[in-house]
Parts: sequence; C-alpha cells; structure tokens
Amino acid sequence: MTKLHFIARREYPAAWAGTRTVLRIGEAMDAKTVEASRSVISVVALPRDSNHYGFVYGGTVMGLVDQAAYAAAIRHARQPVVTVCVDHLTFLRPIHIGDVITVRASVNYAGRTSMEVGVRVETERLETGAIEHVGSAYLTMVALDAQGTPTPVPPLALETTEDHRRFREAQERRTRQLARVGRAAETADG
Repeated sequence: MTKLHFIARREYPAAWAGTRTVLRIGEAMDAKTVEASRSVISVVALPRDSNHYGFVYGGTVMGLVDQAAYAAAIRHARQPVVTVCVDHLTFLRPIHIGDVITVRASVNYAGRTSMEVGVRVETERLETGAIEHVGSAYLTMVALDAQGTPTPVPPLALETTEDHRRFREAQERRTRQLARVGRAAETADG
C-alpha cells in the first residue's frame, strides 16, 4: 500500500471515533483507492423540485451534486470536509418530474489537504427505463481539523487506467484553477 509522509505535525479527529490521532514528522498515512470513495445518491424528481414547465431546478441538481461530492470526499478523508470550489458544472439536458435522478461521485485527485471529486448526473425515465447522462461537475473539497484548519488527507491509490487518466486530468484542471486565482506557484502543495 502506498504511504505518504508528512513534514508537519497535524492533529485531526480520528474517523468517527472518540479518540484523536496525531500525525508527526515522518509518520505515514495509507493511500485509499478511488473505489473506496464512490458514492451514489438516487432520488425521484418531485413537483416541489421543479419549475412550472415540469423541469427540475438547476439548484436542486446542484444540491445533490454537492451532497454526493461531500460523501465521496468524507469517505476518502474520514474527517470533516467543505466545498471550496465548483470548477465546472454542465447541464446537458433537462430533468423531468418523475425521473429518477442518480448522482455518482468519486475522488479523482488527492493533494495535501484538498481533493477533486468528479460527479456524474444521470436520469432514468421510469416509463421506458432509458438512462441519460444529463450533467457533470468537478468540485474541490478540503479536509478540516477540529479547529477548522485544512488538514492532510490520504493519498489516492490509482488502480486502473481510468483512475490514472482522471487523476492526470484533475491535476491539469487544478493547475488551470490555481493560475486563475494567481496561485500557480503553489500547484505542488496539494
């Protein structure tokens, strides 16, 4: 299993336990697989979720995307996480009342304290069983310690060709994102 060694001392809440764990200089954190972070949310689109044309509000879909990304990131980090950026969100077609909305998320990239989570939104027409890809998003999530300070996350163990491709593409998006906000020199930080 891949290990990441930290050069700083960080204290963070142990995953769902009543004890605290301290990482010290030279200690390692086990890498986690992309598969371990996968999350899926499925809901039926109801009238309260839609406009007067019978299409689901984009904000409703955005909320589901954020929830799925949160679940994937917390499964990877096993500590509190927050959304810091929605880098890209695309709506490809409308979602209708009565459709089943399925949101799939997994960690594409793990840096020192941040993670990129890729999210795919699909709908299923219950009358026909047809499944369509209706949207995609990339969110950056940051792990926080008990004091609300960014804290290290486990590295990502890449097992498949697809994992490697998504990781590489996430690194490219991260470089572009940091350049947009004037932090290109910090791309190695994570």
